[in-house]
Amino acid sequence: MLSIIGLLTIVIIVALLISNKITPIVALVLVPIVAAFTAGFNFAEIGGFFNSGMESVMNVVIMFIFAILFFGIMQDVGLFDPLINKMIAVSRGNVIAVAVGTVLIAAVAQLDGSGASTFLITIPALLPLYKRLKMNPYLLLLLVGTSASIMNMLPWAGPLGRTAAVLGADVTELWRPLIKVQVIGLVLLIILAVLLALREKRLIAKRLDQTVALDEEEVSSKKGVSDEAASKAASLRRPKLLWANSLLAIAVIGVLMWGVIPAGFAFLIGVSIALPLNYPNMKDQMDRIKDHAPNALLMAAIILAAGSFLGILNGTLMLDSLAGDLVKILPAFVLPYLHLIIGFFGVPFDLLLSTDAYYFALLPIVEQVVANAGVSSLSSAYAMIIGNIIGTFISPFSPALWLALGLAGLEIGRHIRYSLAIMWSFAIVLLGISVAIGVV
Repeated sequence: MLSIIGLLTIVIIVALLISNKITPIVALVLVPIVAAFTAGFNFAEIGGFFNSGMESVMNVVIMFIFAILFFGIMQDVGLFDPLINKMIAVSRGNVIAVAVGTVLIAAVAQLDGSGASTFLITIPALLPLYKRLKMNPYLLLLLVGTSASIMNMLPWAGPLGRTAAVLGADVTELWRPLIKVQVIGLVLLIILAVLLALREKRLIAKRLDQTVALDEEEVSSKKGVSDEAASKAASLRRPKLLWANSLLAIAVIGVLMWGVIPAGFAFLIGVSIALPLNYPNMKDQMDRIKDHAPNALLMAAIILAAGSFLGILNGTLMLDSLAGDLVKILPAFVLPYLHLIIGFFGVPFDLLLSTDAYYFALLPIVEQVVANAGVSSLSSAYAMIIGNIIGTFISPFSPALWLALGLAGLEIGRHIRYSLAIMWSFAIVLLGISVAIGVV
């Protein structure tokens, strides 16, 4: 019963998010509460699950609020303008070069194994470039998320650490066979980025044709608004303080990657230095906060709602029950191939299970079942890792994804619609290649 309720809960929430009929906050809060009552839990128990969920996301929320403020101020002062102008000059406005560059930059940023820091580094820097070239921001999220997912096979990242704990294996030994999978994955992603960029060029041309078709009055109106916004943006620029702001941003990101203090504290310090450095007048400082606070608080509220969702589904054991029952309902003749089947559907599983549920609840069951059929533990683990990891940043269970959506001002439903089929297809191809080269 718990599995059925959990599955229905997740399906309803994903459907509501994709439909864009209600805000994520409503879906993530009300649906799990109704599910928990249906499963027989009372208010006091649900409150405990809520508290547990809040604890799991509170650090992300704090980091998110001050990261939005910090990068918003850096955007205002023009920190990213030289980078954008340089990339445009190097690529000559070439959409293909920008897409390939996105993949490579995200891969380097993910070397610390943290999806949150990767999005914090890449999206604020690259989003203005995508906007200037009229590129779809969901393409940015797709490329950064997929590149980060491939690099997430590093031994100090979460999935391999969880797998090593389950198998009782050395995480470095577990990683070595995956190095060639990562290299192949990045090469394939660069090829995919070129293909998606070619499609994007056609879509940009079509959008420009539609823009040309606007009547003169509307164009004139838009120009007035655009000129006013450009004038305001120019008044906020601080070109003479470029080096000071660059050093500040590098210091904050360095501290973030070093991990010596909490990320939220690092961004709080960064905001506290950036405001008086660039805007000595207190009114100007408050104006900068007021301009960026709505985005920060809106997405912080959504992440808190996601924390409630995670807390309830984990606390009620719906996710653990769902993971176990998914294996039990399969017919006996597919059991020797169960690891490949789970790997094949790994990306959609990201919409149904949290990372912990996938690796700590589903992996041990699958590994035990296929071991009885003569399949090695490593082979079953690799199939499940490679098949699933590409979808890490399409899952509503991923706090880093909510951070990315907030930074880019995007919607999770549209992201799922845009990216799911592409990510899933990519994961299937990578899993097939892994079987062909003997990793699985």
